[in-house]
Amino acid sequence: MAQDIRQLLLAAFDVEHREHVTAIRGALGSATPDWNDVFRRAHSLKGASRAVDLPAVEAVAHRLETLFEKVRTGATALDREAANAVHLALDRIEAYVAGLQDGVGPDMPADALAALGQVLGLPGETAAKLQPLADPAPQAGPAPEGGAPAPKPQGSLPKPTAPAPAPEALASKPPPEPADPGAAFLRVPGEAVEAMARASHDLTSTLAGRTSAAESLARLAGLARDLRVRAEVLAAGADTDRTDLRSFAAEAGAFAREASDLARRHAVASSAIDGAAAQVRAAAERLALVPAETVLAPLARSIRETAREQGREVDLDLRGLDLPVERGTLQALKDPLLHALRNALSHGWQSPEQRRAAGKPEALGLGLAVVVRGAQLNVTVFDDGPGPDLARIETVARERGLLAPEASPDPETLLRLVFEPGFSTAGAVDTLSGRGYGLAVAADAARQLLGSVRLEPRTPSGTALVFSLPLSAARRSLLLVEAGGRSYALPGNAVERLLRLKRADLPVAMGRTILRFGAGDAATNHPVSDLAALLGQAPDAEDPETLLAVVLRAGGGRLALAVDRLHDVRSLLVLPAPAFGTDPGLIAGTAVLPGDVPVLLLDPEGLATRAAVASSFGTMAQAPRSTTRAPGDTATRPSARATILVVDDSITTRTLEKGILEAAGYRVVVCVDGQDALDRLRAEVEPVDLVLADVEMPHLDGFGLLQALRADPRFARLPTILMTSRGDATDVARGLDLGADAYLTKQTFDQGQLLATIGQLL
Repeated sequence: MAQDIRQLLLAAFDVEHREHVTAIRGALGSATPDWNDVFRRAHSLKGASRAVDLPAVEAVAHRLETLFEKVRTGATALDREAANAVHLALDRIEAYVAGLQDGVGPDMPADALAALGQVLGLPGETAAKLQPLADPAPQAGPAPEGGAPAPKPQGSLPKPTAPAPAPEALASKPPPEPADPGAAFLRVPGEAVEAMARASHDLTSTLAGRTSAAESLARLAGLARDLRVRAEVLAAGADTDRTDLRSFAAEAGAFAREASDLARRHAVASSAIDGAAAQVRAAAERLALVPAETVLAPLARSIRETAREQGREVDLDLRGLDLPVERGTLQALKDPLLHALRNALSHGWQSPEQRRAAGKPEALGLGLAVVVRGAQLNVTVFDDGPGPDLARIETVARERGLLAPEASPDPETLLRLVFEPGFSTAGAVDTLSGRGYGLAVAADAARQLLGSVRLEPRTPSGTALVFSLPLSAARRSLLLVEAGGRSYALPGNAVERLLRLKRADLPVAMGRTILRFGAGDAATNHPVSDLAALLGQAPDAEDPETLLAVVLRAGGGRLALAVDRLHDVRSLLVLPAPAFGTDPGLIAGTAVLPGDVPVLLLDPEGLATRAAVASSFGTMAQAPRSTTRAPGDTATRPSARATILVVDDSITTRTLEKGILEAAGYRVVVCVDGQDALDRLRAEVEPVDLVLADVEMPHLDGFGLLQALRADPRFARLPTILMTSRGDATDVARGLDLGADAYLTKQTFDQGQLLATIGQLL
């Protein structure tokens, strides 16, 4: 039993010690540290380690406490030597706790105690130094170093059977690789647990309302039986009087009212259940978030240890590690970030003399920052070293054949090349870098997380490696439909019903088909809006006899949408909406189908707003259509089926452009970057009539592709359109100077303008 209690205490200590260590590290990096709080943290850490019987941690914490007391009272200053000793001590404590097995820790290296002892001016180490030390009262200052061990307090738990290691053995083994902290125990904010409890209670209460619905269904079943019996009696009777007819009509009216009331209450209950379920889902997702430091904090300890092994001074700057992030995202980033930190330590390193000459502190500034920008999570590894060596990058790229001999790449193109597998500018392979796979690992991780990574210079000096990732990649239940020859997704919790009706049986008002729900005074009429028309698409070939419709709950009411086809309901990964040709009020995100095929997720509220606007300008049949041409529209189809090569590294953008162009009657082939497109064109796989290319792409960007095309006599006159998010005047001028026939920006994208531009060039 005592051992079980100790395991629980050790689990609590695992969380508590990380809080104290994080707070102390934060104070060391602060311009105005609260040394009283730092001292209390060290004192609490020592007391907590004593409570769970970890004498090795207690001894180091006691030295820390002694040092912070001297700093707090002004007896000593926390210079670089002292700060390094503190970081070493905190690293050793973290590694020791991470290596605990059955309550017994690994060997604690003696270097932390020795470093702190040297800063404090203490004599050489003895075996007694690792025994529990007297506990000084915080207000009275620490007890003298080397004092007699404190007596065991009453109620103490039994010690583990393994003996405490002697100091000579402590330095015999390196610290173990830290285990994943928090893998078994997760500290959750109290308000998150309360929110989950409230959401679960609300859902339970809402589901309890189904009892009344069941009672209403039972009454309806009874009324239906009575009506059937009365109908049989009336049908069998030779003479039916008015009283019987009035009685039958009254019963039929009661049945209709009960059915209408049940339908109304069912709609209200369904909406309430959907809302309560959404609250539970949101609360559960919040519980799955962990502070970034839970997974990423050990990286700082690892890079500090590496720097010590290399004899290099570093100042680590950790920012934003308190932000809650999905654990899966953090775990996927852990190894790439360690690679990036080691790479920065290698390539950013300069000798103290070089740094002093450049007006920098002697220690290399190395940092890790986690920030949220809009719907993006940005994780950055940065240093204040010399910055990217563009000349060396270009030399290596040419040696490896990644650049054409005549190419004059700009800095952005060169910085994208460093993510090629095996690309390295290091002169030799060492323990930190040189094999060229660190940044390739980073690029692969970013792609797997459906994000991107870039390398960029910092001002006034240094380098930054920036991961840009979706803030949340959640799975949602979605209904897949087709309209205008393209697939779309609708949120499943907004779908009220799916209909397949004969058009001849439906009323028409002002040129629009009407759906009628309910009966009697409770009946409501809903005009049907064509989804393809709302999205500016031409409708696909449709069955004139059948209406396929989706009824959505939106805007406090219902929205009926006519679609070309109904597909299935799936649970799909949903990412933020692409910043490309989309109405932020209409597009709620991007759903990812198997095979990494993106589909736009439509917002019911945005659709309802657009339908209302369209109605104010006339019926849907009279509403203006986009210039997008349907596949079967021979009147507007290009006279010859031209082939367009779409070049973009974004799968979402490629899919959108491909859908627009194919709907307009063009044949489309796609390439993932400029080099891929250039290779395909040179291989003459198929005749290409026009190239539509992005600018920012790996391997070879749009400018480089355009330059290579204009230098080749076979493609010198091939119509080429650049379409990119880079809308600066200098970028536009550069694209046109290199020979682009048109330059379109994604921020102001209009598919009508795109098709008109293509039509003019062809």
